Amino acid sequence: MSWKIIESYRKRLAAESGAYAKRGGRLSVCLVYPNRYRTAMSNLGFQTVYALFNEHPEVICERAFLPDDDELAEYRKAGTPLLSLESQRPVADFDLLAFSVSFESDYLHIPAIFDLAGIPPFAADRESRHPLVMAGGAALFLNPEPVAELMDLVVVGEAEPLLPELLALLLETAGSDRRSLLERACRLSGLYVPSFYRVLYEGPAVAKREETGGAPPTVERRWERALDEHPTRTVIAAPDTEFSDMHLVELSRGCPRGCRFCAAGFIYWPYRQRSLEVMKEEAEEGVLRKEKVGLVGAAVSDYRGIGELSRHILEKGGRVSVSSLRIDGLDDEMIEVLKASGHKTVALAPEGGSQRLRDLIGKNIREEQILAACDRLIGHDILNLKLYFIIGLPTETPADLEEMIRLVNKIRERVVEAARANRRLGEIVLSVNPFIPKPFTPFQWCGMEDLKSLEKKVRLLQKAVAGLSNVRMQVESLREAQLQAFLSRGDRRLARWLVLSHQNGSWKRAAKEIGLDVTQFAERTIPLEEILPWGFIAGGAGMEHLRREYEKAFS
Repeated sequence: MSWKIIESYRKRLAAESGAYAKRGGRLSVCLVYPNRYRTAMSNLGFQTVYALFNEHPEVICERAFLPDDDELAEYRKAGTPLLSLESQRPVADFDLLAFSVSFESDYLHIPAIFDLAGIPPFAADRESRHPLVMAGGAALFLNPEPVAELMDLVVVGEAEPLLPELLALLLETAGSDRRSLLERACRLSGLYVPSFYRVLYEGPAVAKREETGGAPPTVERRWERALDEHPTRTVIAAPDTEFSDMHLVELSRGCPRGCRFCAAGFIYWPYRQRSLEVMKEEAEEGVLRKEKVGLVGAAVSDYRGIGELSRHILEKGGRVSVSSLRIDGLDDEMIEVLKASGHKTVALAPEGGSQRLRDLIGKNIREEQILAACDRLIGHDILNLKLYFIIGLPTETPADLEEMIRLVNKIRERVVEAARANRRLGEIVLSVNPFIPKPFTPFQWCGMEDLKSLEKKVRLLQKAVAGLSNVRMQVESLREAQLQAFLSRGDRRLARWLVLSHQNGSWKRAAKEIGLDVTQFAERTIPLEEILPWGFIAGGAGMEHLRREYEKAFS
């Protein structure tokens, strides 16, 4: 056992505030975020699930993370198994190992967690002496199949309605054999037991899916109807995190807009808001803790009462930070709130470079609205703008990119003119990301554009921007975007690839070794009649709605 790791964990705990200090408990849970501590503790979902587990009187929940590089070296050197943060107990000694996964790219880290903990990665290889292993989170709402063979259980949907039922089952069946537990678990709405399903493949496609052991043919995604009864906020304040200077509170879930490329409006359907009264109380508590209150949601500016809530925070001596703003929801009052809170940069998301593409993706904003929002910000002396665009959208042509460049020029002219008048610099940052098809969106059937074509488009944009003062461009790694598309659209065959990628240190070599074509998974257009790997998940807006939106987009 490495005392160096134990000491570093104790120091980390001492720097936190708000963590649960519990002893005993009939059920021990280790909640694992398969990424670094800084990333995990910046995640509101992870913190919320940690609190939900610990609110149960018979459950004790601790945390574990992918070690930082220096910690990892120490683990290897000392031969110490992966430890929990709170008690520095081996992760393998807990009754339940619960992965919280928000992003598909973190699937790559799950085999490393198993390796460090000394737990076999495949569910079929684990014995009764090993912890029961489950996973949940937004990545699993979308498509759990890439990690299906690694998990005993998968939580499909939001934790608030499901966790109490699952914990009751686990406590009731303590000491029972694992198969009996799983047979009962698969009958609970929202619980997916991968071992009770057999999947056959033909080339890149799913040919057949069969259920066994009394498992249902579909798994219903669960969602919480009464958000006010379940506050979602910063539970543990930690200094070494992305949002360490603010108290986060969730305003709403989902998005009412339904952009055809975006999963948030579909996997969190229906759109729900918390009451203004509850949010005022949450905000007041946040001001006492951190002064700055971060308002979280996929559609913050769609929240009824956003202006009143923001004013309330300012009146209580706080400041406001927002996770996102709609271009057509930006008014003078909101801009003044942002300015009073110290914002010097505001991010806007036209996403489609041309009007045709914005109509195609269902963005429902016109160029006049984009320019009006920029004029409004500039008029309030906010001269630093960040603009999010997507390239490689279905049917995109060079003409769409040229229209994007003209739009950026129009915005730049406005910023430069205001900057001269105010005798200070303004800047436009273009954040350009490739389109990645996501499950449970109308564009789930569309393929990602090939890398060579995307590289050509990036060079075109870079050349256009290079001659513009006050404008710079950021581009997401195209190779990593393709990998994300592969993980998003993958099936059970990816589990072996994930484990092999960890073992040999190269995902490319692993894909070649087992014959998985990453490019084909990412780029192929899926026929509408084909069985989707994630098609067994029911709920949300429904597949028929997605199909109609897909056909409407391209009609």
